[in-house]
Amino acid sequence: MASTTEPKLEQPADLPAEQMSAARDNTGDLKTGDVIELSESYTPEEEREVLRKIDLTVLPMLCAVFFLQYLDKQSLSYASVFGLITDLKLTSSQYSWCSSIFYVGQLVSEFPFIYLMSRLHLTKFVGVTVVVWGIVCMCLAAPSNFAGFATVRFLLGFAEGAVSPAFVTITGVWYRKKEHALRTALWITMNGIAQIVGCLLTYGIGKNTALALAPWRTLFLICGALTSAAGVFFYIFMPNGPKDAWFLTPRQKHVLSLRMAKDREGGDKTSFSTSQLKEALLDPKSWFAFWFGVLVTMQSPVLTFASLVINSLGYDKFQTMLYGAPSGAVQIFLLWIGVAGCLLFPKNRTIVAMVLVIPPLIGNICLMQLSTAAGWGMIVASWLASCITAPWSILLSLTASNVKGNTKRSVVNAMFFIGYCAGCIGAPQLWTHSPRYFSGVVTDIVTWCLLFVVILAYRITCSRDNAAREASGDGQAGAPVEVLLDETGAPRSDLTDKEDRQFRYSR
Repeated sequence: MASTTEPKLEQPADLPAEQMSAARDNTGDLKTGDVIELSESYTPEEEREVLRKIDLTVLPMLCAVFFLQYLDKQSLSYASVFGLITDLKLTSSQYSWCSSIFYVGQLVSEFPFIYLMSRLHLTKFVGVTVVVWGIVCMCLAAPSNFAGFATVRFLLGFAEGAVSPAFVTITGVWYRKKEHALRTALWITMNGIAQIVGCLLTYGIGKNTALALAPWRTLFLICGALTSAAGVFFYIFMPNGPKDAWFLTPRQKHVLSLRMAKDREGGDKTSFSTSQLKEALLDPKSWFAFWFGVLVTMQSPVLTFASLVINSLGYDKFQTMLYGAPSGAVQIFLLWIGVAGCLLFPKNRTIVAMVLVIPPLIGNICLMQLSTAAGWGMIVASWLASCITAPWSILLSLTASNVKGNTKRSVVNAMFFIGYCAGCIGAPQLWTHSPRYFSGVVTDIVTWCLLFVVILAYRITCSRDNAAREASGDGQAGAPVEVLLDETGAPRSDLTDKEDRQFRYSR
């Protein structure tokens, strides 16, 4: 039977020789200090079985939490046409700030979370934050004025700040580079599903006239309760690494460690490196990640204001929910067009991302040019304009693939989401003049064009770095050696992508 073979790794030079003397016990269980030989191999069948179990255990938990995060975010849009604005007597500017202040909280949280995510076990930390954010979401049902509601929205954003950066890291830990685009797309697909479910859920709540609370308050209570329950489940069942992978046999844990080692992945560490922090801040590719975050989310108000756009065309609140739901399906369709493109052209993910910029750009142009009397034309344009998740998914997968080092990866992921928050804070302030929201739509058109240029520049930068490594002879196979494992069963070395000269950047 054929076995899987990969390039060999060299022994990290800073590991003491005595540390390499530990051995695995006779059951095959992984222990701290275990050594794996990269000359060892595993069959394709073994790898497929390990990957299948990860897909059936780790991935559903990521998808469930991401679904709830997006549902919580979008609940503001649904609540806006079911009495939130009138009950709290919000002006157009105040409603915009209710959207922006969520991301102010998320932005503030990124700075302490950079440190905490590199110091604590990531999955446990995320589980706690999910429980807290669910509790805060339920508190959104309580305020009776703008000040109270905006304060809770700020706290909600703060509590949610760890999820998206952590999920990029978790994807990078459990999956190999060639698997990142598909798995990232799977959990980002939850955005579109959440949009469909959210519209239908709000429709059902609104139709229930027996409720003692206003529909929008009931919506926040339901979303928050579901989220807290998911956080408890995530905390208990999401493993930290191969050693804690309760769903794998000892042999499968060993195969997982080999997969991580052969893909030069160091796993989730609980240490903070100032040298990696400095490297991240001085690496131009880190700043590309930041600008990806800014530019891809300057269009996010389309999602928050889509319900108001449809409602302003003369449709009632129930029609608004039903006509808004297909937007999620359009997002999912384009997202999986992107996945297919990445599978067909795995070495050209950036080109696929640039192609996916075109449909939402067309949607925004139509929103600007069509008359409000166009009816369904405006609705379809809003669907297309809302499709930001397709290019976003690919850019996130590139971030997961192209950054190594525990601290560096935490910093770069945080930079992406700091940019993300900055875009989401500033953009809603341009969406204040209904029903055309002209300044907001023009901004979207400009930023989609800028994003296209930035992705192209990123591709050129990665190609040049790879070419320079090839020209210098870096990455030539050395002697097959051993890799020391840490307490989670992951490779103990924590090289960054710049330090690992055999590493090649995906583009």
